[in-house]
Amino acid sequence: MTINSTLVTHFTFAAYFDIGLLKYLVFAILMCLYLFSVFANVLLIVIICMNRTLHEPMYLFLCSLFVNELYGSTGLLPFLLLQILADVHTVPVPLCRLQIFCLYIYVNVQFYTLAVLSYDRYLAICCPLQYNGWMTSRKIALLITLMWFFPVVAIVIMISLNASLQLCGNIIERLYCDNYSVVKLACHDTTVNNVYGIIYTFCVLFSLILLILYTYIKILIVIFSGSKQSRRKAVSTCTPHLASLLNFSCGCFLEVIQSRFNMNGVPILFRIFLSLYFLICQPVFNPVVYGLTLTKIRIICKSLVFRQI
Repeated sequence: MTINSTLVTHFTFAAYFDIGLLKYLVFAILMCLYLFSVFANVLLIVIICMNRTLHEPMYLFLCSLFVNELYGSTGLLPFLLLQILADVHTVPVPLCRLQIFCLYIYVNVQFYTLAVLSYDRYLAICCPLQYNGWMTSRKIALLITLMWFFPVVAIVIMISLNASLQLCGNIIERLYCDNYSVVKLACHDTTVNNVYGIIYTFCVLFSLILLILYTYIKILIVIFSGSKQSRRKAVSTCTPHLASLLNFSCGCFLEVIQSRFNMNGVPILFRIFLSLYFLICQPVFNPVVYGLTLTKIRIICKSLVFRQI
């Protein structure tokens, strides 16, 4: 029987199961990770904004990256923490759509930012003489604006298409809302939604991946053909970007596999780990990697710590 989407007032998450008192331990661990990610990302945002020596293109793009990490973790993790302690795991439809909006904006802005960072490193390493002329403050502001504007427009269109769907159920086999799980509940044809998703994925996200691959191939060619000193400097600035890119891509790949394929044969604890890895690891991983590997940020962090001592 078809249930009109106006009659579906909430969704129920079927991935949660009773773990008894262990839920308080899981809650405490996730809360600590969340608080650490908020503290670390806010710290690096403040450091970059307050120090004029860091008002360079790479650090300004990193500041946008840390803002996105803060936005993504704050938009997703508090809800997850509440669900862990709750006895009934449901979410109202408007809140589910808001969660989808936060999740997909976070993922898209992350990809855009990593692509821009790779392009910035390509210009700095492969075209050092033209770098300052190309990376002006106006172009930096434009790139940061576009990194946020395009994802917002794309995701608003996606959610608008989903809002018109008629649903035949309200059970989501996940820990949180995602677009594909909601679309699967539709009673009627979802061709428009699927075509839009395919076009956006291949025309935008696939293009960003090609840009990242192209820039790093060019960077590697320059690194191996340059002097030892220039090679060391290039590696030191590119390593955290590559580590962040690989970590995020791995998390996205695991998330896509989990949402698109039947995972009933996979142990539920492992499925939960994959979902939590996607939500938690990147906001914790990035500030640690960039804070420890980028010399300028590391020196300022050390000076702040020793000044307090």
